[in-house]
Amino acid sequence: MRDLFVYPVKIAKITLTDPIPSAQLEASSWFRPHTRQTAIGDLVLLSTADQKRYLITLQPRQQMHTHQGIYMHDDLIGRAWGDEVRSQMGQSALLLVPGLGDLMTHLRRGTQIIYPKDAAYLVHRLSLRAGCRVIEAGTGSGGLTVALAWAVAPTGVVYTYEARIDNYQLAQRNLERVGLQPYVQSFHGSVEDGFQQEDVDALVLDLREPWRFLDQVRAALRPGGFFGSLLPTTNQVSELLYALEREHFVDITVDEVLLRGYKPVPDRLRPQDTMTGHTGYIVLARPVVKSIDASLWHAKERQRYRARKQFEAEVAEEAARRQADGTADDRKYPRLPLPG
Repeated sequence: MRDLFVYPVKIAKITLTDPIPSAQLEASSWFRPHTRQTAIGDLVLLSTADQKRYLITLQPRQQMHTHQGIYMHDDLIGRAWGDEVRSQMGQSALLLVPGLGDLMTHLRRGTQIIYPKDAAYLVHRLSLRAGCRVIEAGTGSGGLTVALAWAVAPTGVVYTYEARIDNYQLAQRNLERVGLQPYVQSFHGSVEDGFQQEDVDALVLDLREPWRFLDQVRAALRPGGFFGSLLPTTNQVSELLYALEREHFVDITVDEVLLRGYKPVPDRLRPQDTMTGHTGYIVLARPVVKSIDASLWHAKERQRYRARKQFEAEVAEEAARRQADGTADDRKYPRLPLPG
């Protein structure tokens, strides 16, 4: 997780809510009309016979050096998608359209990036689609930024905030490389003073202490919008849950996404020998107006626990009252007078 207070730079006030220019939309290969052949400027996935995968942008007279030889870009331009190509050593590779997972896993990294399984789940739970406006903080290497931009393009926009200048610059290069820069507006600086946007559809915090910024979240997120946060440890999750309840958020959930792959051998189908374990917790919530009692809309488990603690407190209070009313010899009731 990134700490946004490494470089506490104050961000100048800017208004960045204009539609994306059509020229920028045309510049991205992802949203051009589908073609059956590769062209100059296309981002392609080169998959070799030994399952190595390379992400390259096709340019005339360029070369791709691999352990199986050199692949000439000129030999790849104008070829059919899904075709077989050969290196100068005669080694085969497939020419494929890269998927979102390929874009994320081939980024140059300055920090740990979010796993595609977590990013896909976040995009789903934040209800993102083309045309949405979403804020992200912090950017890091841009892994989640790529997934968010992929979801809201070509008419939406991602506003991403990063305090560390090295991460900020690296993310810019990564976004340009994968062709999603037109759908992202980046800010270098701290979010402690708030976000510049208002009424966005969704907001996600990838920060060490997200509970410190819920006031800023409420100011930027539209009423009833979607909030998400990624955290690595349970104590951080608990801290955020307490804060979300205080700040009138409802529909609060905590999820952990586990994915187990299988060996695609039909004669002996079985799980992969290794599996990615814990990668993080995804906390989701939605803000409501502060005039209502948000506790009525918390999870049933939370309401039952709160009711049980309240009952235990009442029992303890009653026991203390009875103890105070008792006699010196600790009897709960006064002595009765004896007859005669």
